Amino acid sequence: MFKFLGKLHLPHRKSTASMSPVRISPPKEVLLPLEQHIGAPATAVVKPGDEVKVGQLIAEAPTSFSSPIYSSVSGKVTKIDSYLRSSGKKVSAIRIESDGLMTPFEGITPPEVYDLDSLIAAVHKSGVVGLGGAGFPTSVKLEAAKKGGIHTIILNGAECEPYLTSDARTMIDDADLIEDGISLLEKYVPSVKNYFIGIEANKPECIEKMNEVFANDEAVSVKKLPALYPQGAEKVLIKNVTGIVVPSGKLPADVGVIVMNVTTLAKIANYVKSGMPLVEKCVTVDGSAIKEPKNLLVPIGTSIRDAVEAAGGFTDDVGKVILGGPMTGFAAYSFDEPIIKTTGAIIAFNKKDSVHLKTTACIHCGKCVDACPHLLTPTAFTKALDIASEDERMAKLDELGVMLCVECGCCSYVCPANRPLMENNRVAKNSLRSYQAAKKNLK
Repeated sequence: MFKFLGKLHLPHRKSTASMSPVRISPPKEVLLPLEQHIGAPATAVVKPGDEVKVGQLIAEAPTSFSSPIYSSVSGKVTKIDSYLRSSGKKVSAIRIESDGLMTPFEGITPPEVYDLDSLIAAVHKSGVVGLGGAGFPTSVKLEAAKKGGIHTIILNGAECEPYLTSDARTMIDDADLIEDGISLLEKYVPSVKNYFIGIEANKPECIEKMNEVFANDEAVSVKKLPALYPQGAEKVLIKNVTGIVVPSGKLPADVGVIVMNVTTLAKIANYVKSGMPLVEKCVTVDGSAIKEPKNLLVPIGTSIRDAVEAAGGFTDDVGKVILGGPMTGFAAYSFDEPIIKTTGAIIAFNKKDSVHLKTTACIHCGKCVDACPHLLTPTAFTKALDIASEDERMAKLDELGVMLCVECGCCSYVCPANRPLMENNRVAKNSLRSYQAAKKNLK
């Protein structure tokens, strides 16, 4: 069930919106996790001691529902080991010592694209995934177009979280790549008749730029959306742009829609044009503990430490660092954590702004239910986690629809008792996912 989707008025705090991204100096080393996307982890094709260059394949995708990984610097592979991610999960990663030269791989050539199949193959090979944070392999989304029935593509330019401005800069600085990307889709996905670019009203320069670029393309409409959170959530965006409701348990493709982040499409267009796969990311570095907030172009695998140093460093009273936006990101446990494909920002707060609020008992006010775009009941998920029997616990979580949670953070934001509702939802989802996978493997 859906109501009008998105209702939280969050402070925008987009002080870097007018700042074009600055490319940082090559870091001394990068750490490239083999899991930077939804789906099977990539498989390393290099070993310690190997020399690599920018854009060279270092980990291949074992299945179509995965994504390859390329070296973001030139230098030497020093180690392949595991590291602890902020989510609490240990993942394998390739560590590369940079030679500082950023030498491009000599085998880089633009792909041959002549039909939908070759476009999908190119997108898969590019290493591009959902760069808005979801990490869903983009080639898998386009596979749905082969079955027919896809009539609408929505470009997500909402960027609805506070502080984040990297997508806004893509729409302003790389509008030509967005135009090239839509031209590719118009040419090779003929079933699509409608293209929408959804942009929140707090980005007038982006709205003006997109209207200017697509003034003569009748298939493209720029949708000015209220600055209400979580406007950028996939199913929320579909409802608010087209009026179409994606039923519970269904995907956007089931109702004829594909949603793609604006930067994702720009990166695809760049790959088709240049042959350079996804090796760098525009990241917003901001917050009360950052001396010089700015947008940075960084090699994927760059550490938080190196990115923050490029933004003037931390103030003396840094209290918390978040990888991603303040609503959906994870608190970093180490400054050595790497920026990955889905990292949109590094937000650092001073001690005053990162005081941990005291958690009190739930007062059953219902604010979390009212704020949830899917009308879920977060407090019920928390209660279900206390059920002693694993089978009963998982059955209850499934019955309550915990997998429908999009982890937008609205519930935690409005909770007067300061309860960690979204974090509990994440725990519940991961537990149910692992339980169902284990059950499936036993069959």
